[in-house]
Amino acid sequence: MASKHGFKKSPRTLLAVGQDFVLDRVDTSAAPGFSGKKRDAEQVLSERARQLGVLQEQLFAESKFGSTKSVLLVLQAMDTAGKGGIVSHVVGAVDPQGVQLHAFKAPTDEEKQHDFLWRITKELPREGMLGVFDRSHYEDVLIHRVHDWADETELERRYQAINDFEAGLVANGTAVIKVMLHISPETQKERLSARLADPVKRWKYSTGDLTERGFWPQYMEAYQKAFDKTSTEVAPWYVVPADKKWYARLAVQELLIDALENMKLRWPEGDFDLATEKKRLAAS
Repeated sequence: MASKHGFKKSPRTLLAVGQDFVLDRVDTSAAPGFSGKKRDAEQVLSERARQLGVLQEQLFAESKFGSTKSVLLVLQAMDTAGKGGIVSHVVGAVDPQGVQLHAFKAPTDEEKQHDFLWRITKELPREGMLGVFDRSHYEDVLIHRVHDWADETELERRYQAINDFEAGLVANGTAVIKVMLHISPETQKERLSARLADPVKRWKYSTGDLTERGFWPQYMEAYQKAFDKTSTEVAPWYVVPADKKWYARLAVQELLIDALENMKLRWPEGDFDLATEKKRLAAS
């Protein structure tokens, strides 16, 4: 029987990368665990946005009274997989003052002078914030493996550095949610074609997207290796089938809600005497 939010089983369980996970076996057009169709998903997304908003506000409110909790949502994907849609339709439903969004591009000359995690550390969410990385430190083990920009010894060092880095974040109160939005090459081709055909979407098209598309098998191998090396107990990966945008948005929303609910958030009581302040207000 489906739950009130439409899932027969939590995406946290269904989509987590386990020990025997094989990326090639994932059906990118599936909607694991969800019992409804697109119209149902859109309704649930709207309804659950209110719960996500409440939880995000509680996270923000607690930080005003000493809490160090925060959330980091890492979004990785091939081009056109829908990272922007997650930001707009899922994260965009909460109070923007509690959100830190950063889209990582190619490193600058200054950033290249430092270790790969240097620029990442500068963009981590502060206490009480919902941080979102549109691409992340994983670019330094994905594209670098695909194009042989780093040798195997360096890549192994980076995998271990990432695990240590993320374990430290979790130990200090940051819930880390790592999501790969997984689409098929056929779906990507359709979406790239739609961008070229539509003047409103054409600005999103990049010739570099087509170049990287030529390395699809190598990227899938690089993702598999990243999952094998960095899907840990404290910071697991979740692979979300994303051919259906409505499913991907719903699944990521549930992953965020689940992480926030596990934080056992509470509304702060305030740092004043309630009875005294009521009397003062009445007399004003």
